[in-house]
Amino acid sequence: MAWNIFRRAQADKISETKKPETWRDNVKTLAWAVVIALIIRSFFFQPFNIPSSSMKPTLLIGDFLFVSKFSYGYSRHSLPFSPPIMNGRIMAGAPERGDVVVFKLPADNRTDFIKRVIGLPGDTIQMRNGVVILNGQAVPREAVENFTEAGRDGGQKTFRRYRETLPNGRSYFVLDEVENGPADNTGLYRVPAGHYFMMGDNRDNSADSRVTRYVGYVPHENLVGPAQILFFSFDDMTPLWKIWQWPSAIRYSRLLNWVE
Repeated sequence: MAWNIFRRAQADKISETKKPETWRDNVKTLAWAVVIALIIRSFFFQPFNIPSSSMKPTLLIGDFLFVSKFSYGYSRHSLPFSPPIMNGRIMAGAPERGDVVVFKLPADNRTDFIKRVIGLPGDTIQMRNGVVILNGQAVPREAVENFTEAGRDGGQKTFRRYRETLPNGRSYFVLDEVENGPADNTGLYRVPAGHYFMMGDNRDNSADSRVTRYVGYVPHENLVGPAQILFFSFDDMTPLWKIWQWPSAIRYSRLLNWVE
């Protein structure tokens, strides 16, 4: 009996000391969750989705990526809304030729673009008949199996696909949608110090550094980070309201792949 009395007294003591959860506690928990999410997003990894076809066949519309925020160091563009609190980069690292990089469009410093680094500071670049001429040498490209995809009209579209290999050994696929397209032959570009020359893998359907009045050379400060992990992919031609089609719209073979 004495033991029962002791247990009842302990239970009463616990119930007296335990405070009920209030709305302030919930707000505090939510605030901490937001702070932690902002820290991860600003300094470690940030998710992005692919809205256009400029990086086909490497990246498709409906792909979702994690971008490393620490690989190239930090600038004001590492933070949400790019606040003007600093110039340049801290803990700066340089991208390698061939990296797939998210950057802020130099024209407005707000719009996110994703392209591949082709030219480094001091490089000269030119397009001749669809071939990249880098520092006076043609970048090797080898014709491989054509790229085929379903069209919105229900038919199939086929494009020429090549494997391009940069001087540092980085190799990747590019598309040639139009023979003798408007960007297949260009003048000579000379990359300024502290800038990079970006190109989309879908060479005939990409607004990139070849379009000098829109994109042009990308400052080191504008780099957000390299795309590293493709963690999810969803067929963009599947209407979101058709929930029953979602399982078949997931591109399972693309999940959790490294971006190359």
